[in-house]
Amino acid sequence: MFSHVSVGTRDLERAAAFYDAVLAPIGLCRRAVAPDGGPAAACWVQPGSALPRFYVYEPFDGQLASAGNGSMVAFLAPSAAAVHRAYDNGLRAGGQDEGAPGERARYGAGYYGAYLRDPDGNKLHFVYRGDQDGFASPTP
Repeated sequence: MFSHVSVGTRDLERAAAFYDAVLAPIGLCRRAVAPDGGPAAACWVQPGSALPRFYVYEPFDGQLASAGNGSMVAFLAPSAAAVHRAYDNGLRAGGQDEGAPGERARYGAGYYGAYLRDPDGNKLHFVYRGDQDGFASPTP
């Protein structure tokens, strides 16, 4: 559905370390190649896949990055345990709690998630979708 999703940062090195910590538990790895003609960035993908991509950029216009009110990136996790690992790693890497791991029954039976803000204030959601076909019930 998506080619890529991008968020801004004021400190690319700090952001890259944060996202390495939170995206590894859900199976994403950082690409070793630079973006195509854009500003300085870091990029993550599923191993063996070219798309979709998640980018952290220094803003193209040279202004300071700011988090969008009402904006959020939700990452699909392979298990409830992976949601916990991503959340815990994020807190240790400088993220801020926006909602501890747990079932979110209002979104569907088996929906399990956690919310964080990255060091730049971007809101993230890590979710295990046990409410969708092909997923088992969540267990931390």
